[in-house]
Amino acid sequence: MSVSSFLFPMLYTIFLWWFGTGIILLLNQRPRSTHQATFWMSGMVLLFALVGLKTSAHLTTVAGAYCGFTCALLVWAWQEIGFLLGYVTGSRRTPCPPDCKGVRKAFYAFQTISHHELALIVLGVAVAIATWGGSNLVGLWTFLILWAMRQSAKLNVFLGVLNLNEKFLPVHLQYMHSYFTKRAMNPLLPISILLACLVALPLWQQAFAANASAYQIASSTILATLLSLAILEHIMMVLPFSTDGLWKWGLRS
Repeated sequence: MSVSSFLFPMLYTIFLWWFGTGIILLLNQRPRSTHQATFWMSGMVLLFALVGLKTSAHLTTVAGAYCGFTCALLVWAWQEIGFLLGYVTGSRRTPCPPDCKGVRKAFYAFQTISHHELALIVLGVAVAIATWGGSNLVGLWTFLILWAMRQSAKLNVFLGVLNLNEKFLPVHLQYMHSYFTKRAMNPLLPISILLACLVALPLWQQAFAANASAYQIASSTILATLLSLAILEHIMMVLPFSTDGLWKWGLRS
């Protein structure tokens, strides 16, 4: 068991998280005339990713773990691109009324992302079908981690956090800012972080287990690193500085 057994999957996960986010932001910065072609191209990538998930689901090897993780990220990327380009958002595309609060505001906020939420469910089912019966479930767990932590992030942004990352939303989605709440903290955030840590800890323990196989080390390290990055993103929500600088090259305009 060498240091590289942990280091490579960890660095690979961090790189894809950083680079993939930047590429999606960069594609969104291109002229609106290119957005439709970008969306259809991402749909083709989505199909290839689902095929890759089905193939890698039966490979309990280090390569299988990397393939499952990468393909799940490509599946996730499709809905990110569709959302930011404005093709997969919701039935409501107007700002929140100034006097709107409580349950009514929550309902309106859900309407702005209702189609997006439905797309996530459909994609989740597709990933589950593609990996059904397989012994390598890194792809499925990758998607579930991304989905759970994204839902948590949405709820926390709605309830109120200090750092809203407003620059990540393009001009045509600016109306969504009216559904965000800027405040120092909300009661859900520490609970979200604690629950995520309780899941991340056993994943790290599996990665560093004395009798762990090469596949177990790679798969557990990838999933633990991904979840730890999501936890870090949650923590950054209440820190007095933005993470925009990490993707300055993707937010050039």
